[in-house]
Amino acid sequence: MSEVDWAIKGPHFVNCNCDYGCPCQFAALPTDGTCLAVVAWRIDEGHFGDVSLDGLVAVATYAWPGAIHEGNGSMQSIIDERADDAQREALAAVLRGEGAEQGSTMLWIYHAMCETVHEPIISAIDLMVDFDNRVGKLSVSGVLETTIEPLKNIVTGAEHRVRIDLPVGKEFNVAEVASGTTKGTGAVPLDFSNSHAHFADSVITSKGIE
Repeated sequence: MSEVDWAIKGPHFVNCNCDYGCPCQFAALPTDGTCLAVVAWRIDEGHFGDVSLDGLVAVATYAWPGAIHEGNGSMQSIIDERADDAQREALAAVLRGEGAEQGSTMLWIYHAMCETVHEPIISAIDLMVDFDNRVGKLSVSGVLETTIEPLKNIVTGAEHRVRIDLPVGKEFNVAEVASGTTKGTGAVPLDFSNSHAHFADSVITSKGIE
């Protein structure tokens, strides 16, 4: 295992195919028995060893035929085209959880549960993350589109705010829950709408969550 120290700080959002709340957050099985997801990161500050990742964005797509812990999944990273060669390698390594302590972060866990790791896509990534208002948008031309919006009260239509608090979480300690729609045509196809999404503003490091 690599001994490189790394960290990424900044907001990210997730959209998966589960019902709102996502049973995985409550140590339960996924809604329809499978797990499909996209994770989009805005890295305000970050490093992989002495390689700076400040200001870059990155995306990871995942698919498991069952629950994540059952394995046999596949993943593909999408790397910011603005990154130089060293930064591209570093971002891909971070998204695979390389160098992290075993089981310490969702990045390590997700990669460990993926039998197939597709080659990363290098592309322009249009990402907007508004943590406070629970609004997000992701566009990778010809590959992936995601829209995130606040939950709505089914009676009044007013915005409905829900948080998930995980004191020992592998991805976040507190997340804002939202509703997401994703269509992806990369090596990991994704197609779900009005499904679970959440925003988190975490510091994820090779040693765990800070």
